[in-house]
Amino acid sequence: GGMRIADVLKNKGAGVLSIAPDTLVSDLISGLVGRNVGAMVVVGPEGLVGIVSERDVVRMLHDHGADALRRRVADIMTSELVTCSPDDSVDELSAVMTTHRVRHVPVLDDGRLAGIVSIGDVVKTRMEELQAEREQLAAYITQG
Repeated sequence: GGMRIADVLKNKGAGVLSIAPDTLVSDLISGLVGRNVGAMVVVGPEGLVGIVSERDVVRMLHDHGADALRRRVADIMTSELVTCSPDDSVDELSAVMTTHRVRHVPVLDDGRLAGIVSIGDVVKTRMEELQAEREQLAAYITQG
């Protein structure tokens, strides 16, 4: 499939939820639940510094119990970032997600945060692509 990350962002909207590194984990949880998202990008004064997901929260709660709620996002975020660009293909990103075992990838356009793509977005895009191909094939067969 020739879908690009730009196409995925066009479909889902390019809004990115960001959170500051010094935000309390309890506030992060409220944000994730309230906006029904699985991850947020962590942005400090110097720009993008990490990504924080439900998984990070769960791991922290498991390791530290309720004390985790008083920690800061900076303590639980992932700072080794896997990023992509709008020009990357969905297939490439899918492979990268599998290799690095990440489910959320920030999209950088000339260093500027342009969106975030999740494994769910990738799967959805590929399903839509397959559906479109099926319809084209069906139309082609019916014409014959």
